[in-house]
Amino acid sequence: MPSIQNRQFLEFEKPIKDLYEQIDQLQQTAEKNKIDLSNSIKELEERVIEKRREITTHLTSWQKVQLSRHPDRPYTLKYIQKMCTDFTELHGDRNVRDDKAMVGGFANLDGQTVMIIGQQKGINTKMRQLRNFGMANPEGYRKALRLMKLAEKFNKPIITLIDTPGAYPGLEAEERGQGEAIARNIYEMMRLKVPVICVIIGEGASGGALGIGVGDKVFMLENTWYTVISPESCSSILWRSWDMKEKAAEELKLTADKMYEFGLVDGIIPEPLGGTHWNYDEAGTLLKQYLLPVLEELKKMDPEERVNKRIEKFCKMGFWDELPE
Repeated sequence: MPSIQNRQFLEFEKPIKDLYEQIDQLQQTAEKNKIDLSNSIKELEERVIEKRREITTHLTSWQKVQLSRHPDRPYTLKYIQKMCTDFTELHGDRNVRDDKAMVGGFANLDGQTVMIIGQQKGINTKMRQLRNFGMANPEGYRKALRLMKLAEKFNKPIITLIDTPGAYPGLEAEERGQGEAIARNIYEMMRLKVPVICVIIGEGASGGALGIGVGDKVFMLENTWYTVISPESCSSILWRSWDMKEKAAEELKLTADKMYEFGLVDGIIPEPLGGTHWNYDEAGTLLKQYLLPVLEELKKMDPEERVNKRIEKFCKMGFWDELPE
């Protein structure tokens, strides 16, 4: 987790930043003048916690989108590190190349072997370029499917962690069959005989999310979003400008609470106070505690029953009204 000096703050987190600057000034004063200011520092630290709680309680849809993209937010590999041991990353789609935007492999989760797959954005500029900002190419989705089939072969549960602004939209990706790769994954994930749990840990955009988003249970972290298009792209289409992105975020109903109301996800996983970027250890613990009982529940089911329920679950999604003739 970044130190306070290296931490980045969003615009609506500025009151927290101001409090940390005051704490820093008091610490410097105490050290320089050899005086005890611990009570004042403790009081400010308590105000930081209260301010984090206050800000988190009144977030708009757009602010939740911003939190889901926070540069200090943990990505897939960080969650694996905090939840699991003995992670063995597997590479390549056995066809084109290894897509660094998609990571996966076997890991030990509380004494049981699971296959964990997810998008990885990168923690700095160089790594973000290497990881293509979490936007997978067709070979990334084909690698994910290869690993899922491997997990099925050895009868191991699958956990997918979704965090992508979308599948890579470049010409070369389309030439190599981006749409087919995502459609194939959706089709094959419906029929997997092992338990599949999907968790949106950041951005869940469009087909890029759906490519690893079909499971027996689909969950969202508290400050994430899940929809067919980003607020900026929606704004540019409807209003020919990105300036309406905040309104678009509200109208898209893309937050976890709305997705749960619509029946598109099965639950909302709480985050540390203020967001996952404040405490990686707690974020990993909260997610792990949520996953374990669900895994045990799914493992008790017959594989055929699990597949049928999965198909039924996705076929029932959506609602509509029919106008009288």
